[in-house]
Amino acid sequence: MARGDAPRDSYHLVGISFFILGLGTLLPWNFFITAIPYFQARLAGASNSTTRILSTNHTGPEDTFNFNNWVTLLSQLPLLLFTLLNSFLYQCVPETVRILGSLLAILLLFALTAALVKVDMSPGPFFSITMASVCFINSFSAVLQGSLFGQLGTMPSTYSTLFLSGQGLAGIFAALAMLLSMASGVDAQTSALGYFITPCVGILMSIMCYLSLPHLKFARYYLANKPSQAQAQELETKAELLQSDENGIPNSPQKVALTLDLDLEKEPESEPDEPQKPGKPSVFVVFQKIWLTALCLVLVFTVTLSVFPAITAMVTSSTSPGKWSQFFNPICCFLLFNIMDWLGRSLTSYFLWPDEDSRLLPLLVCLRFLFVPLFMLCHVPQRSRLPTLFPQDAYFITFMLLFAISNGYLVSLTMCLAPRQVLPHEREVAGALMTFFLALGLSCGASLSFLFKALL
Repeated sequence: MARGDAPRDSYHLVGISFFILGLGTLLPWNFFITAIPYFQARLAGASNSTTRILSTNHTGPEDTFNFNNWVTLLSQLPLLLFTLLNSFLYQCVPETVRILGSLLAILLLFALTAALVKVDMSPGPFFSITMASVCFINSFSAVLQGSLFGQLGTMPSTYSTLFLSGQGLAGIFAALAMLLSMASGVDAQTSALGYFITPCVGILMSIMCYLSLPHLKFARYYLANKPSQAQAQELETKAELLQSDENGIPNSPQKVALTLDLDLEKEPESEPDEPQKPGKPSVFVVFQKIWLTALCLVLVFTVTLSVFPAITAMVTSSTSPGKWSQFFNPICCFLLFNIMDWLGRSLTSYFLWPDEDSRLLPLLVCLRFLFVPLFMLCHVPQRSRLPTLFPQDAYFITFMLLFAISNGYLVSLTMCLAPRQVLPHEREVAGALMTFFLALGLSCGASLSFLFKALL
């Protein structure tokens, strides 16, 4: 909720800037996992970069180094680490240094990845350099994301929505870039080079957007006056307590009780600030209120990262070799997942079901574990133990539709429900805890992917 004397966001420039910054935070992860065929071809010992890059044969490239699993794990562990270290890091390093430094580091590392397309290298050193790049890029991405969320906390909630929308479209952007590279008709090496240069352009745009914010009156009003936001947020919280929630759900008993307490404590002779200032929220008390929702978030991401992309990227078309089999995985795995995941996250803008008091949410989350055996029994040529029970492409596409939309919806639902389960002054702690459990779920899923792949 914006204050009455705030300037207008002329031409929506600040909103567009945060949308592009959101896109930039998740471009690294999405461009690496979407390019799995390229990395597998290099690691399989292709003698020259001009062969087999950004394409797959009918049986799929052999994942000699467990690249799918390692790229997932080394992308998510930095997020968990910097979530734990964020309070120390954010106090020691200025915000501008964190954001600009992270963007520049990501740009340089992606430029290195693009340059390696032109360099002939044996699989071992190439794997080591790539894994180091993945780890460092995602470490800087974790710092960047946390710092930008800190800035968004001082701005109207609409800008957080735009930022999250940009993040949601990063995967679609990467999948479309892959398809355009494959369909461009140029030689494979040029195609791969163009693919990895694309995120470099995206990061450059993010840098320009961030540098433009201090020159925009609207952004300067919110970002340059952070200390004064506390009073504004206090007034906004009182106003919100007297209203129903945006989704039509009435105020909870906790909110009503707090409203009555605030009203009773208002006395003419007393100091206005002291009685109304809530005590410092306890992390343990907040955790007791949201533990079930947090556990659901962990389980959602554990299921998702345990099979995507480690298992799903190995699924190939059961049809005869041709254009469809070449484009099957980029379209049906990555593009389809990102579109349906984005749609699932968007559904929470219209309704929230089940609500925070329902026990149906844990049941829906646990049902997603069924996707693990379903994907493992699809058409994966590199298998030695499990049979193929769902060879047709239609099975995989159906599973992916349900898998992706349920991931997006349940992630967004749990993130929306957690603040509703606590008092207004505890929401910041609840958000920090949910961010930690989000990173924990991603790391658990990435670790489990090694086990599930070994069982194939």
